[in-house]
Amino acid sequence: MDSITQIVLGAAVGEAVAGKKMGRKAALWGAIAGTMPDLDVFFRAFVHPIEGALLHRGFSHSILFAVIASPILAFLVHRLYKKRYDYKTWAWLFFGSIITHPMLDIFTNYGTQFFWPFELRWTFNSVFVVDPLYTIPFALLLIIALFLKRENRWRRKLNYAGIVYSSLYLVWCVIVKLTILNKSDDYFQSAGLKGENTIVTPMPFTSFYWMMLTESDSSYYIGYKSLFYDFNPNDIEIIAKNHEALEQLKWKGKNYTETFKFLSNGYYSTELKNDTLCLYDLRFGTTTLFTEGKISTPLFAYGMVIDNGNVNKTISISKNGLWKEVNFRSYFNKIVNR
Repeated sequence: MDSITQIVLGAAVGEAVAGKKMGRKAALWGAIAGTMPDLDVFFRAFVHPIEGALLHRGFSHSILFAVIASPILAFLVHRLYKKRYDYKTWAWLFFGSIITHPMLDIFTNYGTQFFWPFELRWTFNSVFVVDPLYTIPFALLLIIALFLKRENRWRRKLNYAGIVYSSLYLVWCVIVKLTILNKSDDYFQSAGLKGENTIVTPMPFTSFYWMMLTESDSSYYIGYKSLFYDFNPNDIEIIAKNHEALEQLKWKGKNYTETFKFLSNGYYSTELKNDTLCLYDLRFGTTTLFTEGKISTPLFAYGMVIDNGNVNKTISISKNGLWKEVNFRSYFNKIVNR
């Protein structure tokens, strides 16, 4: 999830563990600990972009990291406060605030290597990385709680209310996802399409609008389902796989073909633009609905610059002109109105 959400979650956990003993300091240190796993993003600059994508949400998002980091941080902060608060409380505060970060990230579609060093990236793929319906009520309850004195019983009640609300929201998202997934074949068949290996993922900023991605031998089909109206077959997008282009790439040095397949869970397509082969990770959808169809390219991509048949370098794919065409009013109207 986004950094603000992780700060809120970490602070709420810190308050729940030690707020009565430490006051607002517990929430502060919980917020700090709650953001620590994402510090791995700074290491991506030192590796190949595809490897960097796997590096993020790797070791720092694992149970092992929480087990190792928590006692170390607890020891340091325990000394910082001259042993004013007991070491055990600090250890539980840091462990709870750190471990809940990857637990929340598991619900997003990026995947989390929760059981590192095992390579499997766990994902429920049921919450978008930025979801105001999750974050805003949770944050408001926490902020109100922190304005109350630590002895006030409503302080703990409001904080726990935020934790319960956020947890129930995650359950709600899983239920909605499974419901849509169960009906996804029928939706595509209503358009005369038959696919396999279907996945369902939330659209940006909401749990009321979902993307369905399925595949045939040569193409991917992307459909959209709102909770407010019936499925519209006219919204389906068709994207050619062109998988053979990736297989034919010749790499200088390490071959990243299998790494990219693993990263994208096999949901990828390619497109040659001049001397650059674009590798699209289709799990993140396209720009179509944000631009009213003016720009219809997959959102997440790598560019392989080809020189004499070999991959010369890997670049980021620029979305020049995308933000100029983004129409959030149109997008949110699409969520609630066919």
